Amino acid sequence: MSAEVLQYLAVSPDSLVADLTAGLGGHSKQIAALLDTGTLVMNDRDGESLAEALDNTREFSARIRPTQGVFSTFPKRFRDMGLGTLNALLFDLGVSMKQLTEPGRGFSFRLDGPLDMRMSRDSQSDLTAADVVNTFSEKELADILYEYGEEWRSRAIARAVVRARPIKSTLQLARLAGHGSAARDTKISPATKTFMALRLYVNRELEELKALLDALPGLMAPGGRVVALTFHSSEDRIVKQRFLDYQRSGQATVLTKHVVKPTGQEVGLNPASRSAKLRALSWQTT
Repeated sequence: MSAEVLQYLAVSPDSLVADLTAGLGGHSKQIAALLDTGTLVMNDRDGESLAEALDNTREFSARIRPTQGVFSTFPKRFRDMGLGTLNALLFDLGVSMKQLTEPGRGFSFRLDGPLDMRMSRDSQSDLTAADVVNTFSEKELADILYEYGEEWRSRAIARAVVRARPIKSTLQLARLAGHGSAARDTKISPATKTFMALRLYVNRELEELKALLDALPGLMAPGGRVVALTFHSSEDRIVKQRFLDYQRSGQATVLTKHVVKPTGQEVGLNPASRSAKLRALSWQTT
């Protein structure tokens, strides 16, 4: 949804913009191309992805200030740069194709690999998906699948996982998550919600999202734009509610009365975009 993202960000040549989920630099490159005297703060929690994003945007390096870390630490890192307040901020909560297609990252239920699922592998002490499925109690695991993945088969899957321990690979977990499932949509793997729930839990993604949304008043300049791309209902509910809260308090105006979704043409070209939802906010002007 590149065109829609740029439309709602409304970047000017002198804008101060932050892309908090640089990934491989797709959105960042388009934003940087619109800048002249402005600056793009390019962030990602994954150091490997950020390095590639910087390489992919090297023609605009003079306009880019890179920084690495999670959402909750961004406000301090940004303040330390001494750049002021933001005219535009983007966060795209989709998993990058690089992460999905590298078996060693453990995100894919179609490619065999270790049960990792960490967005950043910089710290070896962080919790992994293998830790969760092999050491958490059956109830704890079921609760995670239900709360984070909205998986209605959470108890049955948790029971199957606990009985089959140790779980050593992504394909082993995918088979357990899909066992006995009568999937209504054959285009969507029955393991999808299990993998999504574990990824969200391991990386504390919903907690990090809430921390970022709470920090907006200290980040945004008057009239600044915030654009969010979400890919599942739990993320979208959090963004929708917080945007409405800011509107009710008079701090901002919601620009997307109805959520913006990709066109049929885009979904045809990029099936991964089918669940994308865009919401945008304009910060107060007084």
